[in-house]
Formats: sequence, C-alpha cells, structure tokens
Amino acid sequence: MKRKEITVVLYRRSFPRADWRYEIDVPQLTDFFDRLIEELSPLGIDLQWLEDNERMLEVEGYGDLLNCVRIRSPQDHIANLCLGHIIGASANRDLLEDIRRGVNRVAFAPEMVEPEEDNKRVCHNCGCGC
Repeated sequence: MKRKEITVVLYRRSFPRADWRYEIDVPQLTDFFDRLIEELSPLGIDLQWLEDNERMLEVEGYGDLLNCVRIRSPQDHIANLCLGHIIGASANRDLLEDIRRGVNRVAFAPEMVEPEEDNKRVCHNCGCGC
C-alpha cells in the first residue's frame, strides 16, 4: 500500500496591527510536529512540515493566521490549501489544535475538504457518490 504524503507549510507572517499578535513558540511547534509525525507514521501517513520564508502574509486576525498555514496532499489533489479552507471556523483559536484538525481531515477524510475551483469535478459532501 502506498503511503500518503502530507506537507504543512507555514508562511512568514507580519502583524501590522498594534493591538493583535499571535506568537508562535518554535520549540513547542517543533515538539508538536514531532509527536504528530510519530502518531501518523504507523497509519501510513508521511507528514512533514516546513517554513516558507519566501512568502509573507499580513495577519490582522486569527482568520488571516489560518491563511498562513498551507496543507498539501498530492494524492488527494490538495495542492496548497490554507488551513481555514480545510477546517472552516476555529473553535478555540488554538493554532496547534487547528493544525491537528486540518491534518487529520486531509489524512482520514479528504472528501470533506471543498475542492479547489480547478479540481471541482464532482459535487461536494452530499454522500451520493457521484
């Protein structure tokens, strides 16, 4: 059985608003991904993460922060979707929890992710199997 490859990419972030920031603790993030990689590997999923320092997005709120996290899964035709597209609204505004939720959705229920416009070939989420 072929292993599924999922990549999480974090874009650089700038915070133009003086009254809103979201600090990311890099050692905590590294530990988080190490644990998630370890959890998913026995299930046939190869997860990797990287930081893309070429792209930078302005973050004016939590929704923009979700746009700075991209998930790729070639087997599922997910080229580079933002985390907000994959999970919708965030329940707790906890970035690590939201990344876990997005990765798990792509890993185990990619059919629940709205396809990108150019990949829409079938209806979405109705369960009809078309």
